Amino acid sequence: MNYAVVGAFVLALGTVLVAGVLWLASGGTFQKKYDLYLAIANESVAGLNLNAPVKYNGVDVGKVRKIWLEPGNPEQANLFFVIEHGTPVKEDTVAVLKTQGLTGIAYVELSGGSRDSPPLAATAGNKYPVIRTKPSLSTRLENVLTTVLAKLDSTSSNLNAILSDENRAAFTSALTDIAAVARTLAARRDTLDAGIVSAARTFDNSARATARLEPVIDRISRGAEAVEKMGDQVARTSAGAGKTVDSVGADVKRFTAETLPELERLLGELSVLTTSLRRLSEQTERDPRGLLFGRTPLPEGPGESSTGPRQP
Repeated sequence: MNYAVVGAFVLALGTVLVAGVLWLASGGTFQKKYDLYLAIANESVAGLNLNAPVKYNGVDVGKVRKIWLEPGNPEQANLFFVIEHGTPVKEDTVAVLKTQGLTGIAYVELSGGSRDSPPLAATAGNKYPVIRTKPSLSTRLENVLTTVLAKLDSTSSNLNAILSDENRAAFTSALTDIAAVARTLAARRDTLDAGIVSAARTFDNSARATARLEPVIDRISRGAEAVEKMGDQVARTSAGAGKTVDSVGADVKRFTAETLPELERLLGELSVLTTSLRRLSEQTERDPRGLLFGRTPLPEGPGESSTGPRQP
């Protein structure tokens, strides 16, 4: 009976120990929670294996759980990450494929994620949030080297075109012509030296002539300034004369409007007075006594009566 109890106790204890070991192996209460993310790489992911680390600014935050090619586009590689819950994966977070040390072990580095950026979430049509990627350093170097090699190839082709047989022959002919010109110049060196000396002398004479012309130019400048001042004075005088003429014209108009009618009446009266004086003079000449005794009536002529009209 005691052996059966002991055996049952041993079995129960072994079961509890096995269950505890399995529970601890699975993480137990210390099991971490993970979030699932997807990244699409448009480059080769050679060297990246399953369970490769995913780091955020150098800190391990997850693993690579699955790698597969996009069925419709073999140039794209899909990377499936499991990342610890609470890792600040934001909309501006970027995943880059990097290698660690000289061994070439590849891993995924996450960077970015500003404070103001919202957390990354799944969009319509995607089951998991998609982290943006950018080319790795090796891909960028490969692109740069490809561009440099293409430019070197183009430069080499251009050099080959420049150094063609025709261009070499033209270059040789040009060198020959240059050598002939150099020999000609060397042969006429004395003449060229004399010409240079003559040109220098001409320049000196021109400089002296220019120095002599400076006072003349100054006098011409002063004369021009005097003429300009005279012109200004004439302009001012003309303006004053114009104002004077305008004033005299206004006075003449006012005199004509005010005095001319009076003058016309005075002339009329003078004409009447002149006529009267002429008549008086004629009567005085005919009868001077009339000036003292007045007019004497004329005697009546034959046939005239005292009641008839009298001769004036």
